[in-house]
Amino acid sequence: MARHGLFKKLVVGDLSFVDSSPFAKLLDTCVKSKSARDTRRVHARIIKTQFASEIFIQNRLIDAYGKCGCLDDARGLFDQMLDKNTFSWNSIISALTRSGFLDEAVQVFGSMPDPDQCSWNSMVSGFAQNDRFDEALQYFVEMHRENFVLNEYSFGSALCACSGAMDLKLGIQIHALVSKSRYLSDVYMGSALIDMYSKSRSVACAKRVFDEMSERNIVSWNSLITCYEQNGPALEALEVFVRMMDCGIEPDEVTLASVVSACASLLAIREGLQIHARVLKYNKFRDDLVLGNALVDLYAKCGKINEARWVFDRMPMRNVVSETSMVSGYARAASVRVARLMFTRMMERNVVSWNALIAGYTQNGENEEALELFLQLKRESIWPTHYTFGNLLNACANLAELQLGRQAHSHVLKHEFHFQSGEESDIFVGNSLIDMYVKCGSVEDASRVFENMYERDYVSWNAMIVGYAQNGYGTEALQIFQKMLLSGEKPDHVTMIGVLCACSHAGLVEEGRRYFQSMRVEHGLAPLKDHYTCMVDILGRAGCLNEAKSLIDTMPMQPDGVVWGSLLGACKVHKNIMLGKYVAEKVLEIDPWNSGPYVLLSNMYAELGKWRDVVKVRKLMRQLGVVKQPGCSWIKIQSDLHVFMVKDKRHPQRNEIYLLLKVLTKQMKRAGYVPDADDHEAYEEQNESDFALHDEMEIAADAAFG
Repeated sequence: MARHGLFKKLVVGDLSFVDSSPFAKLLDTCVKSKSARDTRRVHARIIKTQFASEIFIQNRLIDAYGKCGCLDDARGLFDQMLDKNTFSWNSIISALTRSGFLDEAVQVFGSMPDPDQCSWNSMVSGFAQNDRFDEALQYFVEMHRENFVLNEYSFGSALCACSGAMDLKLGIQIHALVSKSRYLSDVYMGSALIDMYSKSRSVACAKRVFDEMSERNIVSWNSLITCYEQNGPALEALEVFVRMMDCGIEPDEVTLASVVSACASLLAIREGLQIHARVLKYNKFRDDLVLGNALVDLYAKCGKINEARWVFDRMPMRNVVSETSMVSGYARAASVRVARLMFTRMMERNVVSWNALIAGYTQNGENEEALELFLQLKRESIWPTHYTFGNLLNACANLAELQLGRQAHSHVLKHEFHFQSGEESDIFVGNSLIDMYVKCGSVEDASRVFENMYERDYVSWNAMIVGYAQNGYGTEALQIFQKMLLSGEKPDHVTMIGVLCACSHAGLVEEGRRYFQSMRVEHGLAPLKDHYTCMVDILGRAGCLNEAKSLIDTMPMQPDGVVWGSLLGACKVHKNIMLGKYVAEKVLEIDPWNSGPYVLLSNMYAELGKWRDVVKVRKLMRQLGVVKQPGCSWIKIQSDLHVFMVKDKRHPQRNEIYLLLKVLTKQMKRAGYVPDADDHEAYEEQNESDFALHDEMEIAADAAFG
């Protein structure tokens, strides 16, 4: 009988049913429509019939109430039942787990006189679906220990729990059990195994399961594509997608969203455009929120901010993910003001939104704004993540603000970061702290952070080696490098730059030669241009100028102005005018507008008393319009930064400064100070300063006497 006819008989009061099966059908209809009201109407009629105390229909009522979200009704009916069977217990357990009342389900399960396979499956799936993965796996293990038959529901729920808990070890054991069962060839079981291996970041195992599947469906393909998209290599996700299309499998919105996300990771805008064109051809995909978010993120990451905005504006629904992608996109495109405006207009924000804007400020050099935004985040009681602190410390490092960096460090300590790997690895926060301290010149603080880290990666070691080298602690840098090798961590190109810089600062020429040779022989690293520059600097400082020139001549890549400039500086120090002239010409061939070579060559001539050559060089500079960059110095007093340049008249206290400078100059001369006549550059700047001082004194006198 049709649903309408049954409900009509129910309303008019015709209750002459031979058995309770019509009521069971009506309850099935109520479950499909999720109608609590209709379920109660059916229950009210059942009470007036001879079936009111029938266990079968009471069990169906408990099940219907549970599936319609009426847990109190289900529990009340169960408690009133005089006779209960296994189905009664299973129905109430299922109702409790479905509603998230897991602790109550545990109590009922513990009171059940004779649990069966269905009872155990309900407990496993209930805990897995409510993200209590460890407990779900405990019930699965206990179910297996009690010798209950494991079916596709048992395995499916257990694999889901392994995925959530990222328990690869137990997942492999469950895979072994599946292999011995008749469910190995089941397409849904294969998809669940791929998902488990994917969530556990075991890409090779996920691919092996996929390759061994005798039958595949859209879920199987999606699972493997998502595995590559989330774990890499992302290019494999695109290749699997092409294979899927070649097999005649039509993609759905899940497929397309994963492939678009893979394109975003690869910055593959051409492939992304092709997929977007496919999306536009099918109306059923146009309004999908997840796919829309993926497209916005793709265009934003690829720097196509106008295209991202076009997709964003046409989305019928948006959420915090959509808006955060736009904030990040504008920030990445250096439109930080627009990013801030969109951020302030967001109806909902999460910590990812805050991180996107803070990162945008930092990446665009607006470090003070990044710090201000972090303080606002704290005022609004947003709980920062490791990414928040990574950007915060980067801002402090860029500003070389040791005091602010220490304050940021105190926040890191309060949030109890351990600097270790895992699902949410926070090692990079420790690395950011080291980088901040070395850039602020506090190598001792950096070393303390390094020593107290639970775990270290190659970036941690590199930060310390480069930090020591940059701050003049060459010997300490080499000691850290030896400890790195003993720890089993392999050096990379950055490591070796730090090592060679350390040798340069410490004057360790022979060690520098040895480490340079060891790159290829011991560590399998081909020296890059920067390594050759470091080696030229080492040799140049030691006066090995011909060896340095020979090294440049044998470089496998074209030498740039930096490596020639390093040798030119060494030629000046060691007064080798012949080689210096040759090197200067090489630098000027590469960059004729660089004032550095002209100045160095001029000073070299001046030191040798070749004033005609000095005049020629300076005249050539004027003819070509090459302007020497003026020297600049700065000092910070009580959070105010004071910047000074030659002939600078912008400082509000310039009169007092120049008066004091005149007094100091007189005292220096009385003490016997004489400018180095050989240093033409210093002599020239001294004259410029004297002229500037005279002008300022004239201004001061005019101001004093009206």
